[in-house]
Amino acid sequence: MSLIKKLIIKLFLSFFICSSLVNAEEIKKVGKYKDWEAVVYLNGVEKVCFAQSKPVLQSPKKVEREARLFVSFRPNEKIVDEVSTTSGYNYNNQNTVSAKSGKTNYKFDIKQEGFAWIADNKIERKIIKTMKKASRIMVTGYNKEGSQTIDHYSLMGFTKAYGAAKKSCT
Repeated sequence: MSLIKKLIIKLFLSFFICSSLVNAEEIKKVGKYKDWEAVVYLNGVEKVCFAQSKPVLQSPKKVEREARLFVSFRPNEKIVDEVSTTSGYNYNNQNTVSAKSGKTNYKFDIKQEGFAWIADNKIERKIIKTMKKASRIMVTGYNKEGSQTIDHYSLMGFTKAYGAAKKSCT
């Protein structure tokens, strides 16, 4: 995994788990769009913009997790439309992390340190196209013990948050 991906992982973990420790000058919320928001992270010359959402429904309900779904832009690396997710725990290696909207399924190919990514940019563009048209997407993951979780994300506001995040990094 590249140094930048490791940095992004640490950034997201520190932002979502230890948000009180992050300097407000480094994180800028661009806007809230129904169930999604656009955020810009600035650290010296590094700039990362992303649209993010929390699940509207989680299964199992008994376990509280900090799950998120992201679409990120990193202009310094010429990375656009990077789709990633975290279910709030480290994934196991035996099971697939996947997203489903309607009859369409997407597989997250890379899993590391509690995050999962789609490796193929063409697939990322397809999932983003789906997310713009659909009303909901479900992300299924499996923790280290093999227990399944399903996070339901509303896609209300996704298109505007995606546009705002993309515009912030161009």
